[in-house]
Amino acid sequence: MGFGVFIHRTDSIYDDRPAERYQFPRQYLGRVEACVGDWVVYYEPRKVADTRGYFAIAKVERVVPDPTTPGMFLALIEPGSYLDFASPVRFSDEGGVIERGVLNQDGRISGRAQAAVRALSPGDFDRIIARGLDDRAPLLPRTDMDLPPNGFSEELAPFVFEESRERISYLSSRIVRDRVFRRIVLRAYDERCAISGLKLINGGGRAEVAAAHIQPVQANGPDIVSNGLALSGTAHWMFDRGLISLSDDLDVLISRHANDPDGVRAFVNRSGRAIAPQRAFERPHPHFLRWHREHCFKQ
Repeated sequence: MGFGVFIHRTDSIYDDRPAERYQFPRQYLGRVEACVGDWVVYYEPRKVADTRGYFAIAKVERVVPDPTTPGMFLALIEPGSYLDFASPVRFSDEGGVIERGVLNQDGRISGRAQAAVRALSPGDFDRIIARGLDDRAPLLPRTDMDLPPNGFSEELAPFVFEESRERISYLSSRIVRDRVFRRIVLRAYDERCAISGLKLINGGGRAEVAAAHIQPVQANGPDIVSNGLALSGTAHWMFDRGLISLSDDLDVLISRHANDPDGVRAFVNRSGRAIAPQRAFERPHPHFLRWHREHCFKQ
């Protein structure tokens, strides 16, 4: 087992669903298998406009052949392990490159930085996670270069390894994950209720909206921004009880079981559609919306 980096871009030609699976060709099979049972960091290449850099973490449960595409494989993500970072991490900052393992002996960025799947040292893992979970901060084609056979060539100090494992235990805390999820969802929606359109801030400067999972955690819903909605207390209550839902186009659907449908319609913003984040990857994913309509919405 070992930590790794998976390159993913929003406009990927691969059949990725980061919270559930990662598709890759045979050439990366050995490297991905080395990550089974351990954690990987998702990274969006610098060539992508407005790149997120290192943006999420997940645990690889197992690897299977892709039943739909010969020669391709799927890294299946352990349910409940995916977590978007509270603060996406840039490839480099004033202190230099964050992922030191991509540097050659001369301290320059090597071809290893282009690998879609690469090993990640415990020290680099810990450095990225520390920055990614810091919620105090203000609101590529998969081609390979000539690399060592397994990519795990860096000597590691035992205490760094243990520090990384302690960080992983921290990641498993539901309190921590809820706090991070709230931050990324409210930031995506500008602290505005997606149903009513209201942006209410209380006397303490805190937004009066909650970060709601579309597919609940109890039903293996992941902590990814596209599985979230910013909802006021009333909207959250109606959504959780299936009195309202959303179409794939974000039209607000009202259940026939609602005892005051006219009142519900008056509560919804004038467009009749949920307010969506500007960036595509932050918008509610049809996969999660379909789950809510099929398992929660009282049609």
